[in-house]
Amino acid sequence: MKKVGVAILGLGVVGGGTYKILAEHRDFYKQNHNLDIVVESVLERNIARAEALGVETSKIAGGMAEICSNPDVDIVIEVMGGVEPAKTFVLAALNAGKSVVTSNKELFCKYSFELEKAAKKNNCGLFYEASCVGGVPIIRALTDNLQGNKITSMIGIINGTTNYILTKMSCGGAAYSDVLKEAQKLGYAEADPTSDVEGYDAAYKLSILSSMAFHTKIPYTDIYREGITSVSSSDIFYGKQLGYALKLLAIGKNGANGIEARVHPAFIRVEHPLASVNDSFNAVYLTGDCVGEVMLYGRGAGAKPTGSAIVAQQLRLFRVQQYRKSRPFRQICNQLRKRVLSKNSRQGQSGGFVQSNFRFKQKRHKYGKGCSGKRRRGRGGSAGNNYPRNPRKQR
Repeated sequence: MKKVGVAILGLGVVGGGTYKILAEHRDFYKQNHNLDIVVESVLERNIARAEALGVETSKIAGGMAEICSNPDVDIVIEVMGGVEPAKTFVLAALNAGKSVVTSNKELFCKYSFELEKAAKKNNCGLFYEASCVGGVPIIRALTDNLQGNKITSMIGIINGTTNYILTKMSCGGAAYSDVLKEAQKLGYAEADPTSDVEGYDAAYKLSILSSMAFHTKIPYTDIYREGITSVSSSDIFYGKQLGYALKLLAIGKNGANGIEARVHPAFIRVEHPLASVNDSFNAVYLTGDCVGEVMLYGRGAGAKPTGSAIVAQQLRLFRVQQYRKSRPFRQICNQLRKRVLSKNSRQGQSGGFVQSNFRFKQKRHKYGKGCSGKRRRGRGGSAGNNYPRNPRKQR
């Protein structure tokens, strides 16, 4: 069983939720993933908050340098938000050889190139699934499952705060200012809600998602942005009379006239699947040229939904590493050959045909320059370097 040391930067809503998930599911990860994930260190100014979560005093770091120099820390989880000091801390972790998992959409949106460059230089992982739409695996879908498609459009409700406000205004007819105060009391909105209600948060996320969907960088500064502060209850009322629901939509399209990206309140027909996405739930409605329409729906914010995405990225990191350490093709074929020959001998059959298909010389080969027949572990653990180079030329 592999032991994985984790450091968490910030124990706010998301950081605290991530810590609880790792503590409560530790035995589950041992049994099902063969990983013992241990929180080795946390960086939190509020000592009382850390102790209330059950963090040992000895594991509360005095600074980022202490985490970077800790040999027991393999992964750094950044859930602080904002650009600084998050950017400085993430770069320090990457330069120290630590992989990073972040939920910071503003940081990744603005400085993704610099962060990815540092990760590549130091052969570290950089994961950001939790930066967009909370627990909904939209980034994984774009990078893996939908790669065979040309994404032609993307329409999303990707900010839980504004969706909660518009839902309450729609259902109860309350004024915007009253619902905002209620959202702040419930923790759905920050004390300074500007990033959410003015559409900045949705623009950061749309920049990341549209860049991945359309395979080109879409700067957030090029995205048209309009918030919900000017929306009135009468706007919503008259829209309902005409069969429309009002939502803050993040829209990306890749058509004949080029790419467009915008965030603004918009009316959509009540029959559309996005019209029924209410409260703090999020959804992204994608259209691919092959797959057609696909919608991903779920909790877009909160302690455990976002923490779920963070923990999933840690598990994925070690699955990737395990794949890179997989056995070479020659070794797999030799084992298969032995099994088939053994089965044929027990059944009294000739093994000549099988031998001709799985014939490998018994003497040690040389695979590549300066490498014996044993598996060669390439630079940086690259999966490609674990396989023989042109084995037929060696026969």
